[in-house]
Amino acid sequence: MPIFEPGLGALVAANMAAGRLNFTTDLAATVAGAEAVFIAVGTPSRRGDGHADLSYVNAAAEAVGRALSDYAVVVTKSTVPVGTGRKVAQILRRTRPPGGFDVASNPEFLREGSAIADFMRPDRVVIGTEGERAQAVLRQLYRPLYLIETPIVFTGIETAELIKYAANSFLATKITFINEIAAADGHHPPAALQRQHQAAAGALPDVGNRPHGFPSEGASSGTAKTAVA
Repeated sequence: MPIFEPGLGALVAANMAAGRLNFTTDLAATVAGAEAVFIAVGTPSRRGDGHADLSYVNAAAEAVGRALSDYAVVVTKSTVPVGTGRKVAQILRRTRPPGGFDVASNPEFLREGSAIADFMRPDRVVIGTEGERAQAVLRQLYRPLYLIETPIVFTGIETAELIKYAANSFLATKITFINEIAAADGHHPPAALQRQHQAAAGALPDVGNRPHGFPSEGASSGTAKTAVA
């Protein structure tokens, strides 16, 4: 694996052997027949102004739009500025996929070192989309998490994009706050102080309690074919 994440290598190998996962550079073949296509590319900071570089997202959206042969939900998984989903929709409209499309924002809240556990048992799943058909596809996709009572929150596209930045900012604020409290308490080594104050103050590794909001009881079952660009 080109990245290190505990348990990831074995998980990928097992799913490739079972035929549930494959890798290819043939985008057209991959996207064909997919009900959901995830854009999960880098958005590095641009030199000079520090803004997110969306060139990879835009290029992926254009390539996906050209490759689509039937209806699909195009989901942005990358951390992107508010308004990117609308831009992706504009790019897709220019390519005019024959079966139509919807766009969605589905931010991730995974921690390095525990990403698999965080994905399998997340605190929440945030899905920003406006089409009922798109909601149905993504509700079906995440049904295994719904069955273990994971809160699934449907919002508008911009709201989902903002939630990711709000969560990151809140987490950074909590880390800074607990570090300052530990620094103000000079009776114990800093690392031990940080753990003590974090435990006593209830500072969670991510952002607070699980939000409410579940899909309806009539959520469809089964699996959806997905592709990641």
